[in-house]
Amino acid sequence: MTFLALLALLIGFLYLGLPMFAGMMIFSGAVLLFAEGSLGTLGEFVFGKLNTYLLVAIPLFMLMATFMVRGKVVDDLYHAAHVFTRHLPGGLGVATVAACGVFAAVSGSSVATALTIGAVALPQMLRYGYDPRGAYGVVAAGGTLGILIPPSAPMVLFGIASDTSIGALFMAGVFPGLMLAAIFAAWCMWGEWRRERRSGARNRPPRADWGEMAAALRRAFWALTLPPVVLGGIYLGVFTATEAAGIGALWAAAIAVVVYRRFGWRDLWEGAGDAARTTAVLFAIIIGAAMYGFMLAKLGIPDGLVKLVVEWKLSRIEFLLATMALVFVLGLVLESISIILITTPVVMPVLKQLGIDPVWYGVLLTINLELALISPPVGMNLVVIKQIAGVPLYEVERAALPYMVLMGIAILLVVAFPGLALWLPSTMQLGR
Repeated sequence: MTFLALLALLIGFLYLGLPMFAGMMIFSGAVLLFAEGSLGTLGEFVFGKLNTYLLVAIPLFMLMATFMVRGKVVDDLYHAAHVFTRHLPGGLGVATVAACGVFAAVSGSSVATALTIGAVALPQMLRYGYDPRGAYGVVAAGGTLGILIPPSAPMVLFGIASDTSIGALFMAGVFPGLMLAAIFAAWCMWGEWRRERRSGARNRPPRADWGEMAAALRRAFWALTLPPVVLGGIYLGVFTATEAAGIGALWAAAIAVVVYRRFGWRDLWEGAGDAARTTAVLFAIIIGAAMYGFMLAKLGIPDGLVKLVVEWKLSRIEFLLATMALVFVLGLVLESISIILITTPVVMPVLKQLGIDPVWYGVLLTINLELALISPPVGMNLVVIKQIAGVPLYEVERAALPYMVLMGIAILLVVAFPGLALWLPSTMQLGR
């Protein structure tokens, strides 16, 4: 009950309008002063959280995505996906999901994926007569793949907060990410097939010939090399996840400069500035969350939760489902980073007590965070699609509802079949 009371107070405090990092810092410091009479070793603890090599991955992955976007590489990705899928029912929706999946393996951000692919895909889908509600929903949901298919900024943060291998988390997200993309694509095909049957009209472009497909692949080839370079290097043990971020940023810059020739010194300077500003905000939030975790530990809340789970004799599955329900509720009012850094210090001791693999939990948490991105009233991807399409927010929210159900099914599948997340990491030797 103490944790729930503190959580409710924190959420209320954040809704006063303070920046996320400031609210968490002030709230945690005030509770510590009230409960302990001093801040003790808080400063040393926070410095230790930031003084880690793993945090270097965050600005580097952001640089990689920025270089790809500023180099206009994304347009060729969507064109290639469209060429290969346009003859299918819902082919434009399938192409959008495919493009989101590939860009997810570049950006590490769901909002960036929804914004970038949405700006390219939505006008095309509406121009070709795609159902508007279906178009809004598939772009909003497809964008969420940005944090499940590696690299993933939230996975980096969870890995740091939980002391879990980031490389293992990245590999664990591959199959669930592909599975979720396949579920989205199947839903698009089924929905358009039903619409064709009802209307009796079949308005699909013809299947592309081999020459057209080869031309599309040639145009997208260099963009498609980035995910294998980054993920293949991690899988084969050539470099760690942090080193992969540096390699990926360098490779993305080389593609934009040498191949596309649309990337100059100004793009490099502005891209670096964008990445630095975003990183500074994230690091400030990490400080606030570190203070929050320190406060919880001082009050003995994680230990109390472990005892409660033992007393209630919850099984692993029961605890996971209860935690996923809590994360879903938090996702209605908080954004992803806050949820990770608020819940992880409390949940990790219980995971250890119940013998739950933190990599498995990390994937479940990430899918749930994807769900939060399209859940009203704070779903960031919904706001992004509203801005691109220029339609009322409630229309985008209605369009996203079926995909919320599909994500709930994906969570249950990963709970029922842990191997979906754990098999690939188990086949390799991983560094942090």
